[in-house]
Amino acid sequence: MGSLRLMRYATLAVTAAIWFLAKFVRYAFPPLFEAFQASYGLSVATVGLVYTGLMTVYALLQFPSGMLSDRFGSVQVITAGSIVAALGSLTLVFDAPAPLFVVAAVLVGAGTGAHKTVSIRVLSRVYPSRTGRVLGIFDTIGSYGGVGASAVVTLFLVVPPIARPLISRLPGEPWRGVFLLAGLFGILLAAAFAWLVPGQLAATDDSNATQDDGRDPTVFDYLRQFSDLRFSAFILVTIFFSFAYNGAVAFLPLYLSETADFTTTTANLLYSVLFALSIVQIVTGDISDRTGRLPILVVTLVVAAAALVALVVFASAGPLVLGSAVVALAVGSHGFRPVRGVYLVEILPEWIAAGGLGVVRTLLMGAGAVSPAIIGYVADVFNFRIAFVVLAASMAGAAALAAGLLLSERDTSASVWGT
Repeated sequence: MGSLRLMRYATLAVTAAIWFLAKFVRYAFPPLFEAFQASYGLSVATVGLVYTGLMTVYALLQFPSGMLSDRFGSVQVITAGSIVAALGSLTLVFDAPAPLFVVAAVLVGAGTGAHKTVSIRVLSRVYPSRTGRVLGIFDTIGSYGGVGASAVVTLFLVVPPIARPLISRLPGEPWRGVFLLAGLFGILLAAAFAWLVPGQLAATDDSNATQDDGRDPTVFDYLRQFSDLRFSAFILVTIFFSFAYNGAVAFLPLYLSETADFTTTTANLLYSVLFALSIVQIVTGDISDRTGRLPILVVTLVVAAAALVALVVFASAGPLVLGSAVVALAVGSHGFRPVRGVYLVEILPEWIAAGGLGVVRTLLMGAGAVSPAIIGYVADVFNFRIAFVVLAASMAGAAALAAGLLLSERDTSASVWGT
């Protein structure tokens, strides 16, 4: 009985492991910028441009990966993406000309970009009664990919004596071992996913069907969902949230240093708290399985908005008050994200759920991408306090829209889009 229970969570385990590895390999790039410069003879600007290209390809793959999943199946897309990312990592293992470094970065961006959108759909199918909890676990594990990347990169850059005999056998510089590990584990996880997941999807009566009326979904089928006012309103919720959260993440240390007059050490410590509390996603996801999605979405957004308001109003109140505001921001922001994914999957028609989610993720990632530039401009023209007023207003707007959706919620069977 115990072994059967463990097997039931095999899909979650392997899918979360791939997501951890996807974040790991992306976040392994920045700590290695100096090594890339030395190995490939590139300037700082060029290395930064290559990494921007990686992240841009990652963002642009959200919708195509979802659309391909709706047409050909989620297992095929995730397996192929994992293999592509692994090949990109393995390309960095050996000394090669600079153009191959660019190719490797693009492959990593494309391969990792094929995972998150499709994975949400897979997990919602395999665990329909506990999707919130499962996505909370999934996102939490992924959140620590960056932490793992930093630790492993440090290990290969500053090799401890006990590891020198092994790492000295690697081809080229020691840092290339980071990508050797990522590539090998990527291939192993791709094989595990292709072997384990199809059976569990079949057991939930999911045959990876691509259509509901005998035809493949088109771009128009995805865009048509925006004609539903409640759907469009929730997209605005996600856009406002992403703008506020990414702006806060980008400038919180500077805000605490320049506006609150904190030391760099204190500001960075509070900044790390913002990420350490990502484990709250498991709690909010689980609660949403029991109470419904929209109430938790509203509560988490209100908490996050109140936290940003507190950061502005009590900017001179000291570490205890502002530290409490940062904790609240972490709880609200991280708590919102897994429930958002579940809610979107539930309101999208079954046959275009993955592609529809890809459209939404493209929009929210776009909003998140432009936020640092806009907030940085506002801070330069005015000051950081005004910039954080803009962020607080954006988060409050998301909370107000979500509250309006909750108050006007109607039976989903009366929805204009049906399945």
